[in-house]
Amino acid sequence: MSRQTIHTSHAPQAIGPYSQAVRAGDTVYLSGQIPLDPTTMQLVTGDIDAEIRQVFENLKAVAEASGGTLANAVKVNVFLTDLANFARVNEIMATYCTQPYPARAAVGVAQLPRGARVEIECVLYLG
Repeated sequence: MSRQTIHTSHAPQAIGPYSQAVRAGDTVYLSGQIPLDPTTMQLVTGDIDAEIRQVFENLKAVAEASGGTLANAVKVNVFLTDLANFARVNEIMATYCTQPYPARAAVGVAQLPRGARVEIECVLYLG
């Protein structure tokens, strides 16, 4: 099976020793995205909705760079510093992912990199 790293300038550059995504065969593993603006590499400002949308825009850019879309998502993991924002993630995710929806987990965490309130990672299947 081939292994290929995915990179796009339309999503934030990695802030550590990892790739934006790795494709192994027909499966693409997207690294967790926080609400960084890919141009400035700063967290977006505004309410939680702005942060969640930026995360999905970043994931969308990486998915497209891999040759897929978020419609190819089979598993999504959501990390929130405040689970009260769970409903906001649901509403915004429904504008980026269509039925049948991917499998998903949502986990409350104490902290995320750079003080973000949300991080999302996902797995795509392109077969």
